[in-house]
Amino acid sequence: MELIARYGGLPEALALFCEAVPMQRLRQIGMHCGCEYTACPIYEGKAPYTRYLHSLGAAAIVWHFTKDAAQSLSALFHDIATPAFAHVVDFLNEDHLRQESTEAPTHEILAGNMQIQALLRPLGLCTHDVDDYHRYPIADNDSPRLSSDRLEYTLGNAYRVFGAPPGEISAVYGNLFAAEAEDGLCELLFRDLEAAQTFSRWSLRQSQWFVSDDDRFFMQALADLLRFAIRTGAITKDNLLLTEPDVLAKLTADPVCARYWAQYRRITGTCAGAYLRRARARKEAAHQPARADALRHEAADRAGRRLCRAAARVFAGRF
Repeated sequence: MELIARYGGLPEALALFCEAVPMQRLRQIGMHCGCEYTACPIYEGKAPYTRYLHSLGAAAIVWHFTKDAAQSLSALFHDIATPAFAHVVDFLNEDHLRQESTEAPTHEILAGNMQIQALLRPLGLCTHDVDDYHRYPIADNDSPRLSSDRLEYTLGNAYRVFGAPPGEISAVYGNLFAAEAEDGLCELLFRDLEAAQTFSRWSLRQSQWFVSDDDRFFMQALADLLRFAIRTGAITKDNLLLTEPDVLAKLTADPVCARYWAQYRRITGTCAGAYLRRARARKEAAHQPARADALRHEAADRAGRRLCRAAARVFAGRF
């Protein structure tokens, strides 16, 4: 919750919405679309980053810049319909590019929750005011503009995955302000070039990972596994609206799916990813006297390639 406080937090009237059951479910939905369950080194030893933390952060950012309850709540609820393993289900739905197929139930979830409805009324708001964050440019807009959604997960990944210091996160965040763009829409801007460059480096590093062969392979492999599990009756598509532990309990109760899940957990990356890691290790070793480190990297990459080939055979041949 440290970043939420650094974003400025939420007033009590809005924080109460976080206790609703659909929001609490997001505590057990990860931000990394099931990739964090693999043996990929980038996730090793990292603190959990959930859709709940991301949603609170996005809402706190919108509140900080707008002080508008409807806009802030739309950001809070923007992932409320996110299924287990998040955008893996977009792969399952063959919505690889836009990755919006899982947003459709948002209105129904909000309208059907009595606690959320009871909290909206004193604010003079209705479901329609908060069920689509695409209406509000500070909450969401098209790249390359900056919105609370992309801002939060870029800062969140910089902090939790790539190790950016909290003070640096605060400095970059504190450099932002909201202003009207050329087309009359409000957007977030940096005051100083240095802060913009720091944020851009974090964003590029994150983007490089999220479009990597490894990341796409992990998500497609898990989508194939879920498709197989649905086809064989181990789970239903509706089960994907449960928490990830709930889905995994059903998945692993089936002996065949349990075996495939265990294989998925052992994947370290694709052969292309292993090649890049090996090349990077050789480059680093050239500047280090400790040959043992280089040998350790090479051994790890060889093991990764073996697991990758085994996983590729399983997921390509079985599903």
